[in-house]
Amino acid sequence: MRKNTIDIITLGCSKNLVDSEKLLRQLRANGYKVTHDSEHPTGEIAVINTCGFIGDAKEESINTILEFCEAKEEGRLRHLYVMGCLSERYLKELQVEIPQVDKFYGKFNWTELLQDLGKAYHPELQQERTLTTPGHYAYLKISEGCDRQCAYCAIPIITGHHVSRPIEDIIEEVKWLVSQGVKEFQVIAQELTYYGVDLYKEQKIAELVERMAEVDGVEWIRLHYAYPSHFPDDLFRVMREHKNVCKYMDIALQHISTPVLARMRRHVNKEETYQLIERFRREVPGIHLRTTLMVGFPGETEDDFEELKRFVRDVRFDRMGAFAYSEEEGTYAGEHYEDDVPENVKRQRLDELMAIQEDISAELGATKIGQIFKVIIDRIEGDYFVGRTEYDSPEVDPEVLIALENKELRIGDFYQVKITSADDFDLYGTVVE
Repeated sequence: MRKNTIDIITLGCSKNLVDSEKLLRQLRANGYKVTHDSEHPTGEIAVINTCGFIGDAKEESINTILEFCEAKEEGRLRHLYVMGCLSERYLKELQVEIPQVDKFYGKFNWTELLQDLGKAYHPELQQERTLTTPGHYAYLKISEGCDRQCAYCAIPIITGHHVSRPIEDIIEEVKWLVSQGVKEFQVIAQELTYYGVDLYKEQKIAELVERMAEVDGVEWIRLHYAYPSHFPDDLFRVMREHKNVCKYMDIALQHISTPVLARMRRHVNKEETYQLIERFRREVPGIHLRTTLMVGFPGETEDDFEELKRFVRDVRFDRMGAFAYSEEEGTYAGEHYEDDVPENVKRQRLDELMAIQEDISAELGATKIGQIFKVIIDRIEGDYFVGRTEYDSPEVDPEVLIALENKELRIGDFYQVKITSADDFDLYGTVVE
């Protein structure tokens, strides 16, 4: 064990990562040496930032906690603390079931950890954080919570009502991050199109993005986790007119069958969904759409699933993820619907849907061969520089691989890259002058 050293382990989504980065900054301001997601934690203190969204994520969080409990019992760890979504949702149960943890915190009271360590919270640093991403990009969380109340989703149970951050606070953080070398911003929220309704009584996401785009040094802005119902019209104009707003939208559609969407309480139907996609492509030429779909929702019939497959083939999403329905206690679906699609059927449908998308992704990737794209370099891996276009978000989307012998490139810089070949997932290219 290294004295005065703390290991932070972050599980789950990028919104959790932002919380960990803020905690990192506070701990370092108090004199601690802090590591993040170390393969071999060696500190005397560990903090696990948990996810509690769906079954697999909860299981991963529990298993990670138990691993560190074992390290504590063997004398390899002095103190263990747990924070985040899982402990926000199951605080009392966890305190009883895993007493080896020194203290559990929820998602919003992690600042109490500093007090429990005998340290001070520095309010003057509230806009600052220690980035765990490469220094040229950062996740920017603009709100917490969600008011949508989709039937399957436990997020409102965990995070509560939608709470927007004031525009001025966000712009201040953007300017600070730019001063630290950040060029690319992944704007994240549980539901970003609702941004501002609670504070300003109207949707303000377009105004926020436009003001971000006007900050010197902001090269790319990418938007994540939009909702299809009542999509703000003025956001189309902002995406179209500002070159540093990436032509990329992450919008979770979940399904296309109107009966399934109604049971999901999504407040949108098949026709409206197709119209929205058509409008995206008309209003923002060249836009790349990422979506998430769900299979096996209670009551999903074979006809519903066939309709979903046709939808994926018709629309040809540039990026797509999918998952099988997991019943969550406390949700509307958990309390009102029978989980009547067998697990093996869910898995079969998921595999079938992703196989369709894999073919589409390969075909769309092949169309980029011969084209030139602006690419940012993230890292060196094996024999390649690895980068991304404006159409690719970190961690989840395809990457651009450039052979090391091609040219000496700097991580965090932009280059014009001609695509020379493509496989099912990634592009390969060479830098052009």
